[in-house]
Parts: sequence; structure tokens; C-alpha cells
Amino acid sequence: MQRTTIAIDDELAGALDAYMEATGGLSRSEAIRDLVRRGLSTRAGAPADAPCFGIISCAVDQSVRNLAARVPQGRLDRHDQTVATLSVPVDHTTSIDVTVMRGSVQDVSSYAEALFLERGLMHGALQLIPVAEDVAAHSHDPDSAPAHRHLRLRSGF
Repeated sequence: MQRTTIAIDDELAGALDAYMEATGGLSRSEAIRDLVRRGLSTRAGAPADAPCFGIISCAVDQSVRNLAARVPQGRLDRHDQTVATLSVPVDHTTSIDVTVMRGSVQDVSSYAEALFLERGLMHGALQLIPVAEDVAAHSHDPDSAPAHRHLRLRSGF
């Protein structure tokens, strides 16, 4: 881990302390690391072919013609990238949908952007989480388990 010293004015330090109190942060260093990670992950310019997980959230008006069928079909069309989906009913016609996808930045982003253009979708948001695959395959039990690789979270693209 590298040590970096920064100077911030009193107003920004107060805002940082308020953020720590609201989020349960234990130190300014921890809070700053969290904020830097979040800021870097929302920056445009991630390499299109970089592997990632994407968390796609939106509000879906199920009463809009065929939307209740098109949204799930879009996930089924990408069954190899869709990890999980949660749909939370809000009222008689609206749900909040959260989908976790994996793939390249380009694939996940293009799906999310196309989804957000659908009439009847509101409050669309995409969060990209950069990952890297371990280089060396390994087995936890050499006698019975197949060799496999793990994904590792990265702090930025």
C-alpha cells in the first residue's frame, strides 16, 4: 500500500468527517479510498474490452406495451452474461429492477444504454466493477475438483 499525503480545506474536511459519520467510516484514509474508488469507477474511458461486472438498476413501468416481456427477454438473450436479477414491486404497475451482468465494458454498457432508452424505464443507472482473472489455474482438491481460475476485483480500469 502506498502512502499519499493531501491537504484539504476546513470545509472539505468537515464534509469528509460528516460522510464518515453517515457511512460508519473508521478513518479519513478509509473514506478517501472509498470515494476515490467510486469516482474512478464512474469515469468514462474504461477500455471497451476490459472485463467487468455491471450492476444495472432502473424503475420499470410494467404497464407500458410489451415492456414487461422485452426487459426479461433482453436478459435471456444475454443468458451467458446475466448473473442475477431482482425485481421489487413498488406499486400496481411499477417495479425496481436490479440486474448483475458480467462481460466486457462494451457489452455490459451497450446493453444498459439500450435498456435505458426503452419507453417506460426511469432512473436508469449503471455501475461498473472492474475485475481481472487470475493467471494461474488451481484446484482446491487435486483428487476430485477440476482446475479453475478466480476473478479478482480491481480498484480501477
